[in-house]
Amino acid sequence: MSDVMKKATRESYGEALTALAEKYENLVVLDADLAAATKTGIFKKAYPDRHFDCGIAEANMMGVAAGLAATGMVPFASSFAMFAAGRAFEIVRNSIGYPHLNVKIGATHAGISVGEDGATHQCCEDIALMRTIPGMVILNPADDIEAKAAVEAAINWDGPVYCRFGRLAVPVINTNADYKFEIGKGITLRDGNDVTIVATGLMVCEALEAAEALAKDGIHARVINIHTIKPLDTELIQAAAKETGCIITCEEHSIIGGLGSAVAECVAESCPVPVHRIGVNDTYGYSGPAVALLKEFGLCADNIVKVTKAALAK
Repeated sequence: MSDVMKKATRESYGEALTALAEKYENLVVLDADLAAATKTGIFKKAYPDRHFDCGIAEANMMGVAAGLAATGMVPFASSFAMFAAGRAFEIVRNSIGYPHLNVKIGATHAGISVGEDGATHQCCEDIALMRTIPGMVILNPADDIEAKAAVEAAINWDGPVYCRFGRLAVPVINTNADYKFEIGKGITLRDGNDVTIVATGLMVCEALEAAEALAKDGIHARVINIHTIKPLDTELIQAAAKETGCIITCEEHSIIGGLGSAVAECVAESCPVPVHRIGVNDTYGYSGPAVALLKEFGLCADNIVKVTKAALAK
């Protein structure tokens, strides 16, 4: 897909906030001394009076965001996923989740594709953490178009929302004219009745590539983009389970507590079929080029094809 336009969803995040600022006058942005990296610096340049740098104090930033939300503002608290979900978890749980405040968390640099920053910054636990907070919505967009749509959807959602963005430039795939983003509704990108590949984030593109490769071998894979991890589109997942009989989940996150766990829980309770999870296998990452690391950890089309064929062979 070398001829396809690529863009990091963290850039989409900064651009979307800036583009929507005039439409939503109560929108404000907070950052923890990472405006250049999270791309909220774009917003800061355009709206300096509505951008607040809270310094390297992520927990305090979440408290500030809670206070702003209590006054009627719609704050986007921004930092790396490791710090937004990890370091600030207790404040997110008690000061944002418990009172169900209208705070949006912009978590960038998620997953293994942080690359050279290494294991300390490659957050593969954030979705699991956020899933445990009652009422927390989790959005994990696949590309530039979806990321921008997710930001506006988050603004219009009443309550806390965790938005997950990446550092690596990824292909823009949601270019069809009838594309529609709706919180809690997955999107079937490709039909098939032999197996279902359920993917989220940058793995959606890999899932589509894998489906193309599988088709050449006579295997027709359905591909579903789950941009909303919570609330999960259980109706769509259940239908896929019944109609294809096997599910492969793909995520740039630990196989524990993320998309794979959510799908397995859904299927086990309603329509038990084999679920095979592709993700980070209960291990830490390490420093290296992002694309090479993704392949090393099996977060690529080739491994999806391999796992799918093995699953069907059983």
